[in-house]
Formats: sequence, C-alpha cells, structure tokens
Amino acid sequence: MASTPDSVLKDLKANKYAPVYFLQGDEPYYIDLISDFIEKNCISESEKSFNQTVLYGKETTVNTVLQNAKKFPMMAERQVVIIKEAQELPDLNKEQGEKFLNAYIQNPLPSTVLVFCHKYKNLDGRKSLGKNIDKFCVLVNTKKIYDNQLPEWIAKIFAEKGAKINNKATQLLIENIGNDLSRMANEIDKLLINLKDKKEVDESLVEKYVGISKEYNIFELQKAFSNRDAVKANRIINYFEANPKNNNIIPSLAALFGYFSKVLLVHGLDDKSDGSVAKTLGVNPYFAKDYQAAARAFPVQKAINVIQYLHEADLRSKGIIGNSMEPGQIMKELVFKILH
Repeated sequence: MASTPDSVLKDLKANKYAPVYFLQGDEPYYIDLISDFIEKNCISESEKSFNQTVLYGKETTVNTVLQNAKKFPMMAERQVVIIKEAQELPDLNKEQGEKFLNAYIQNPLPSTVLVFCHKYKNLDGRKSLGKNIDKFCVLVNTKKIYDNQLPEWIAKIFAEKGAKINNKATQLLIENIGNDLSRMANEIDKLLINLKDKKEVDESLVEKYVGISKEYNIFELQKAFSNRDAVKANRIINYFEANPKNNNIIPSLAALFGYFSKVLLVHGLDDKSDGSVAKTLGVNPYFAKDYQAAARAFPVQKAINVIQYLHEADLRSKGIIGNSMEPGQIMKELVFKILH
C-alpha cells in the first residue's frame, strides 16, 4: 500500500529506514525531498565515501543497480544506493530487468537502503513488478496539487517553519509561481531567511525578495480587468513588455485562463455569496469579492469571448497562427480585446 510523503518523512526523521523506497509520480518536489533527506541523513559524512552510491538511470541498468545493492557496508551499519532519474533505466520495463528487480525486492539486503527516484510517470500497477513494489517496498505516488490546494500547502510550509504569510502575499506567490512546488519551496526559503524581526510575510517582502512587483503583476492585472481599468491594465502590460524575463507570456496566459474560467464558474452558481464562491473556486474567502466583481464586469458571453481571446493569444505566442508577433504586442492586443 502506497505511503504518503509526510508519513515517510516522519519515519525517516525518527531514524526508521526501509530496505527499498520507490518514489514515483508527476510531482518531483516530494521525490527530491525524500531522496535528499536519505542522502544527507541516512549515514554519517565519514561513512559516505565507502557506503553511499548515487547512480543515474540513463547511465546504468537494473542489474548494475542490484550489484551495488547486494554489497555489504564497510565499517558501517548500512549503505545507501540512490538511483536518480530511474524512469530512464533502459531495462526497467523489460522482462529481464523486471525479473531481477522482482527477485531482489522480495528478499532485499537489510543493510542496504535502496532508493528509486522515478519522476514524471508511474510504473504499471497491473504488472507483477508494480504489484510487488506496492507489496514489499515503501511506495510513494506523488501527484501535482490543484491550484485550490496551494494556499493551504503554503500556509503549512510556513507553519512547519514557525512563520506565517498573509493572504495577499500568498495569492501573489500563487499567481506568479503556480503549482511548481520545487520553485515555490525555494522562494519560501528565501522569504524566511529575510523575515528577520517580522512576524509575518507580507506582499512587500514578496516584492523585494522574490522579484515580483506588488503593483505590476498578473494578480493586479486581473483586478484591473475586474474594475474595467484600462489605464492600469495597459500600464501593467507595458511593464511586462519592459521586463520579459520576469513576465513570460506563457504562464501569464495560463494564469488569466484560470482566472476567467473561475469567473465562468461564478456565473453558474445559484448562491453567489462569499462563502459559496470561495468554496466552489477553492480560494480564500478574502478573494471571493474579486471574482464576484469580475463576474459583474464580464457577463457570461463576454467571459466566454475572453476565453477565446486567450486561446488565440496562446496560439500566437507559440507561432501556430498569425504573423510573427512579439509577446508584448500579443498581450497589448489581448488587453484591448478584453476591455473593449
């Protein structure tokens, strides 16, 4: 039965190690978190030169992995063997590789901690190898979290480190980083280092240390749309055009698509109260009024049209339709269509 990342980390911190870990799935953050913990903490620094082996899927085979796993530790309680990019193992899904690995995981060497980091995909759970990994190994399946789960995830990370973040700063991070948990965790660490005497991370800290302008960002652009504020929207777009490295068009379009999709969901609600909107959209009630205002500013048909404009802008940005246009020009044209 698959374990959760939190339960595995809890055991590791209590110095409880299993013979075989198989970490797989779409979300690399937890795979890296668990494997990095094992790599740093399973054995002491003085033991690592003889008893820790890191292999890469493209450069090895299942047979070579198991040859290393079957070695006994030298002057240590255990040894560690970590296979990074295990999804690239050339024989992992072939008959011989499966046969060798099936045999080992059913009778692993107790003094070896063997870790497979199998990113972005899962083994077929219907085949014998998938079933045996589930039965005999510590299996962790990682999935991308949904946007509506991000506020809770961010608050949890801050709470674990004895800090807080306010709603607006949370939304600023989400709108500009999305559900890339590895990047989000790095930015959170940066904020915590610079928190100093403050009790809570606010938008000014995000602006200063994450490099997101609290005045010129996708979150403020969405507010400009909901307020039908053409001057502010164009000012933000001009800022995006002047700072392309920090304002890539692809994530900007994705964020706007998510925003206007939620506006359409608001239109479909019979109960448009703050609580109902927040629950349906999976957002903090603090932001419910923003979506209610956007729904008033963009009736159903207009919101549908905006979704179409965003689709066209996405195709233009990828060179699939239209003449070659710079990202700044695509965004300016998009803003004009949305507001007029």
